[in-house]
Amino acid sequence: MAKHNETGTQAEILAEQHLVSQGLTPLARNYHCKGGEIDLIMQQQRALVFVEVRFRKSAAFGSAAASVTRSKQQKIITAAQHFLMDNSKLANLPCRFDVVAITAGQIEWIENAFTLNE
Repeated sequence: MAKHNETGTQAEILAEQHLVSQGLTPLARNYHCKGGEIDLIMQQQRALVFVEVRFRKSAAFGSAAASVTRSKQQKIITAAQHFLMDNSKLANLPCRFDVVAITAGQIEWIENAFTLNE
């Protein structure tokens, strides 16, 4: 496995552990479909949470959170729509899109980081 893939996997594990410690329940990791991918799918009470995990060794080239472009958001939204079609029993739950940014070892959880209408 390439080093950047190992780092990404480690960041996703760290993010998932952080969210679990905050009371969320993991449902899926690395959900893929044509046109998109979601790092983590979690549940918080009666809400589905689609999570993008971003990692940066330092903030020298901008924060990890700032690296979630509108194009990336669209791919996450597309994947979320596919997930809901594949998991119809969850389709009526409210959904949100969060980002967990890990920059220089610090974890920042941004709830409602973006919406469908941005």
